Amino acid sequence: MVDNNVILLVDPFYAACIHLRKHNYDKCIECCTGILLKNPYDQATWALKMRALTEQLSIDDIEAEEEGIADSYFNSDAIAENARIGTSLRSTPNSCNQRPRTIDGRPLSGIVRPSTSSAGGNNLQKALKTPRTVGSSRPLTSQLARNIRLGTASMVSQMDGPFINISRLNFSKYASDKQLSKLLFNYIYYQQNDIRNALDFAVEATKCCFFEDPWWKVQLGKCYVMLGLLRDGESQFRSALQHGPNIEVFLRLSRLFVRLDQPLSSLDICQQALSWFPNEVTLLIEMARIFEGLNNISMSVKYYRDILELDATDMESIACIGLHHFYSDQPEVALRYYRRLLQLGLYNAELFNNLGLCSFYAQQFDVVTACFENALRLALDYNAAEIWYNISHIAIGFGDLDIAEHSLHLTLSLNSSHGAALNNLAVLQWRKNDVARAESLLNSAIAAEDHLYEPHYNKALLAQEEGDHQTSYVMLKKSLEIYPNHYNSRDILNKLKKYFSSL
Repeated sequence: MVDNNVILLVDPFYAACIHLRKHNYDKCIECCTGILLKNPYDQATWALKMRALTEQLSIDDIEAEEEGIADSYFNSDAIAENARIGTSLRSTPNSCNQRPRTIDGRPLSGIVRPSTSSAGGNNLQKALKTPRTVGSSRPLTSQLARNIRLGTASMVSQMDGPFINISRLNFSKYASDKQLSKLLFNYIYYQQNDIRNALDFAVEATKCCFFEDPWWKVQLGKCYVMLGLLRDGESQFRSALQHGPNIEVFLRLSRLFVRLDQPLSSLDICQQALSWFPNEVTLLIEMARIFEGLNNISMSVKYYRDILELDATDMESIACIGLHHFYSDQPEVALRYYRRLLQLGLYNAELFNNLGLCSFYAQQFDVVTACFENALRLALDYNAAEIWYNISHIAIGFGDLDIAEHSLHLTLSLNSSHGAALNNLAVLQWRKNDVARAESLLNSAIAAEDHLYEPHYNKALLAQEEGDHQTSYVMLKKSLEIYPNHYNSRDILNKLKKYFSSL
């Protein structure tokens, strides 16, 4: 029988260490606080509490990197306006592949990532007008939301205040301590999100180790990138690589070149990294994402297939390949990939939505209703609009236009700026001979999402039917600017040119 008194007599510091290993950060902090109340200068407990506070908020900042609206708007780096095809992520060409696109013109990815979830594009005015939803919001700056400077004494924590007062720390003293310096830097960088003080501390620590520690060079590079000094960050990352190859450094250098809109340089970095780390999945994923951003879908899918040969459970690869097959008119093949995701334990509204669409286009009608019922049951505010929009497509396919119209109204009630729903609802109203309302809805669709070619084309047809050939001509030109290979737009435009030349 276990004696409870023995458990109560466990050393508090040992108990705090056990809680940290079990990721019980709150209990660890509580134990450390009790020890520091008795001995405020216990350095080991101070370091342990600092680590627990850091790990509470630490994230994978490689995956979470995203350029904010203000960062891109005030960026002083000169970018060629007419970049060569395949050399820029910001000017990807339109092609015959009709995968849905973002405002930037980039094809939608099979999985939501920070760089693919923004709906505002690089235009500050357009981005600020975009409704701020979970699925479309983009941060104004790349800084995280934890910018509050907290203050108490440097090492002695106060009862009614924060743990550490960064402004009172002697950076040169703590930077020379090899055991504490890295913990303190992570605390300043992740927990306090005080990038400038983290940079100053990293500079002091780099001097103390005589510029020979590659870890501090990586931290310097991270701080420079967060402050927008990308070229300074590049020099630090390259200097760290001189001490030896490191996957993290290669990935950060690759992301830096993506920020600079130099995808070819980023691909070169990944190829160089693969020579040191063959078949490294994270590097292959990075290359697949870059090719996808360049609209080179075939190369992207090739790398995703290579990833699945190395790691058959990589969900991003499975989702992206499934999306590729769906938009390549192979819903049966796409259905296999989405079922695989279901077998791997993924259970959300988006997956059941995709299963329902693939089942419908693969003519497996018996499971379509069940899939969309599950999707609606799991849907949240930010993705329910897309599910109702897809249900409207299913209703149109079955010929039930009343349910389709009702679904589109539900879509707009959840997301009033859903351009595709506005466009489709306009077409349904046009079929009812309600031309005025159809024209109003098309104008709303163009104002909400001007990167879609369908509203421009439909408005051109509507204007031509009413005899307004000038408006039809302007709308067709805009439609072809968005999608140059649209046959119907080119055909009607040629007819209008012949009509105008005959006047």
